Amino acid sequence: MTTTPKFTILVVDDNEQNRALARATLEEEDDYTVVLAATGQQGVEQFERYRPDCVLLDIRMPGLDGFAV
Repeated sequence: MTTTPKFTILVVDDNEQNRALARATLEEEDDYTVVLAATGQQGVEQFERYRPDCVLLDIRMPGLDGFAV
């Protein structure tokens, strides 16, 4: 029996509720590993660490916004 590799999704959002909702929704499927970041800078760091398959990125964040990321 072979297992399907999980896809890693990075969610970057300064709103804690948005991050929690994205994680809960994505983790309903067993195909995803979800990594969270609360700031643009954390998003860059998590991207470098995990090299995700997909990034869900909030555009409007204080400091390093989505466009700068």
